[in-house]
Amino acid sequence: MLDSIATSIILNGDPYPLDADLPLTALLERLNMRRTRVAVEINHQIVPRARYDETIVRAGDHVEIINFVGGG
Repeated sequence: MLDSIATSIILNGDPYPLDADLPLTALLERLNMRRTRVAVEINHQIVPRARYDETIVRAGDHVEIINFVGGG
């Protein structure tokens, strides 16, 4: 049980397994989300899009991703 906690994040309120720390852009790719169409908050801090490449998602982080969808 503790191993699963140590290797997961909370993604939009639900546990999400994480093999290792990874760049935010890699997480977005894994989720099939386009970085230009999302807003991301990690541990209650908004991540500027310009910092997605350098931002590392770590076990235990709370990540909120809002995906913008067009339509009308």
